[in-house]
Amino acid sequence: MDQADRSLRRIVIVGGGSAGWMAAAALSGALDRRCTITLIESDEIGTVGVGEATIPPIRLFNQLLGLDEADFLKRTQGSFKLGIEFVDWAQQGQRYFHPFGPHGVQFDMSPLHQYWLRRRGQPGAHSIDEYSMAWAAAKRGKFDRPVADPRNILSTYDYAYHFDAGLYARYLRQLAEQRSVQRLEGRILGCTQSQANGHIESVRLADGRDVAGDLFIDCSGFRALLIEGALHTGYEDWTHWLPCDRAMAMPCDSAGELTPYTRSTARTAGWQWRIPLQHRIGNGYVYCSQYISDDEAAATLAANLDGRRQAEPRPLRFTTGRRKLFWHKNVVALGLASGFMEPLESTSLHLVQSGISRLLALWPDRDFDPLVSAEYNRIGINECERIRDFIILHYKLTARDDAPLWRYCAAMAIPDTLQYKIDHFKRYGRLVSKGDDLFGNASWLAVHIGQLNFPQRHDPLVDLRPVDGDAMLERQRLAMVQAAQAMPSHADFIRRFCPAAALPTG
Repeated sequence: MDQADRSLRRIVIVGGGSAGWMAAAALSGALDRRCTITLIESDEIGTVGVGEATIPPIRLFNQLLGLDEADFLKRTQGSFKLGIEFVDWAQQGQRYFHPFGPHGVQFDMSPLHQYWLRRRGQPGAHSIDEYSMAWAAAKRGKFDRPVADPRNILSTYDYAYHFDAGLYARYLRQLAEQRSVQRLEGRILGCTQSQANGHIESVRLADGRDVAGDLFIDCSGFRALLIEGALHTGYEDWTHWLPCDRAMAMPCDSAGELTPYTRSTARTAGWQWRIPLQHRIGNGYVYCSQYISDDEAAATLAANLDGRRQAEPRPLRFTTGRRKLFWHKNVVALGLASGFMEPLESTSLHLVQSGISRLLALWPDRDFDPLVSAEYNRIGINECERIRDFIILHYKLTARDDAPLWRYCAAMAIPDTLQYKIDHFKRYGRLVSKGDDLFGNASWLAVHIGQLNFPQRHDPLVDLRPVDGDAMLERQRLAMVQAAQAMPSHADFIRRFCPAAALPTG
């Protein structure tokens, strides 16, 4: 039989929300019309919608979809994000910034932060944050796009977005339907499987319709209707490393400055997120139910809002971890159906984006060669585990002993892969990696130092280099201050570039 005859012809996406419509928009832009794409969702079933903060790769995804940045931000009530401020994580009263972009411009064969480590503790020394262009702008409430010229200090940072995840899904739905994606309204009651190989052949809707497909993409959220409900793929639980298992979400009115960054504030039994959008502030409390009740968590969140609450607290329960296989037989799981990584570093939508990109790179035919899905799963598992380690780092490196959660985290055993990285940094301030981390050296450096994991000494090579590191550091710091002061405010930039209209209805 000719190879073309084995091509996939029917893609069925089970579930909408951000994950489903991201998949529909991306696949409809990549595949020609010979391959039909059907998305099934029910208005009766709500979406979680916690993915309001993102990391810089979302910009590439939007570009690949052909989205205009200004239009996208207007339609989603979006704002800009230069990084995450962490408050009270290492110890109460202490804060630090995880920037998008490196700390300064490399000026020697030894990393810049090694010169900072040598300088640290001397009179007049500044925090590592002061050598980040992203923080120089963020702390002043400023924003402008980075420049491409590597000689300019304004080339040393990146940015992402805050946006309303529900509006983003609606925006992508419109795009996907323009590209001939068919949306079916209905609840899925079950499915039929091949007796020969166990593959899903069709799903059955509550009104009796059967929807057949070659490839099924499970975006059904925590229900995981196909990847788990039908195929029983199994789940790897990471609660012993990431003990938070619940969240309360509560939007409030905007108040004060429109900050160009996300804030994460550690609380007694978890942490609170703050995500500023044009029309509201998104807030939530991620917590461990072992140490605080749902009512206490809701009260804590309500007591720590910047403005008037816009809704009652919305509860969410989860088990941090991942599906044992993201691709099993002819089902690929995306979003919450594939697992849950708590949103501390805003990776939820990125993992959807990454899964879609990996699927396109390893696109199957109707034979579904196990070698292809094995590679998909290998890459995906590795990515999740590296992100997992980075998130665990925030919890493990805490000096807080004021509450049971933080005492547990400081004492808990951690994966060997993470312990190896911590040990290397603790000894000489060296950042080691297998080279496949989503979060690069700049991110790991920010958290190590921010969480007070100071090295025992700096790299010995620095003392043998003929470089005036102190002068270079100060020159860059002053250049960042000057550049940030010249930027427009975040609010002014949005007013000029992407002011949102009234919220759409319907």
